[in-house]
Amino acid sequence: MSTVAAIGLLAGFVAYAVFGGADFGAGFWDLTAGGAERGRAIRAHIDHALGPVWEANHVWLIYCLVIAWSAFPAAFAAVMTTLYLPLGLAALGIVVRGAGFAFRKVLVHTSTQRLTGAAFAISSVITPFFLGTVAGGIATGRVPADGHGDPLTSWLNPTSLLTGALFTATCAYLAAILLAADARNDERVDLEHRFRRRAWWAAWASGVLAVAGLAVMSAYADRLFDRLLSTALPATLVSLLAGAAALALLPRYSPRLVRLLAGVAIAALVAAWGVAQTPYLLGTHTTVQQAAAPTASLITLVVVFGCAALLVVPSLALLYALQQRSSLREDDHG
Repeated sequence: MSTVAAIGLLAGFVAYAVFGGADFGAGFWDLTAGGAERGRAIRAHIDHALGPVWEANHVWLIYCLVIAWSAFPAAFAAVMTTLYLPLGLAALGIVVRGAGFAFRKVLVHTSTQRLTGAAFAISSVITPFFLGTVAGGIATGRVPADGHGDPLTSWLNPTSLLTGALFTATCAYLAAILLAADARNDERVDLEHRFRRRAWWAAWASGVLAVAGLAVMSAYADRLFDRLLSTALPATLVSLLAGAAALALLPRYSPRLVRLLAGVAIAALVAAWGVAQTPYLLGTHTTVQQAAAPTASLITLVVVFGCAALLVVPSLALLYALQQRSSLREDDHG
């Protein structure tokens, strides 16, 4: 049952990386769109793309948190008492981001619109960065089994910082692909070309950061490095091939296929990390079984979340399908 719970937790990470990552990446392009006039079309396109789904995507984050503290309470406590600084900054970013995105669409004065827009854009960049530093700290074993690790060096280290930068770059890549596909679907050729160029920039940046991260990981997390290039190599290759295919097919094939390939690239990347980390939950000192709650608790958790999935997943699937078909407009969601 501990393995089932761990697979469920990894599935939640994959879903949040794909759906939440696209939201964060859109905020990155909002931040770099330029001045009010130059970036108006890009920001309007981002608002149109995110409007119906940006709040719903946090369902996956809530799911991950509940699974983590219910199925693996000791490990959850260890992470929270060690990495509370980056986690707190990421949580602050999520709150500020949501407030900025909501208020900038209803405020009248240009100055306040710019302020709330900046809050949305900046927090969209720092949130995945700090979440990446948390993942780096966990993967490199800087979270002790009993918690209360060093609050600074646990995430202010080369592996964590590179992981944070990689998270930000991959979010930007995913968002650029999806926004370019949406623009093509809407027959906005100008926006399609602009986001296609941004997708290439983000892809190159992600590649450089991934190579640098592997080099650093070979020194600080040799087991994880070895497994990424052995046991988890198939998932890593799927990520590379799907990401490259999404870029290559973007100007030629159905936007739906391109979106699928981009999502597969991110999902496979997260899955590769999960496979490489197995059977450990924290570094190389705490396994999934050691950190798991009692079996009765795990059974109850799996049953409850199985029932919830029957209600939530179809609803979210319908929401995403309607959004991809541009069936949800501003008047429909406020």
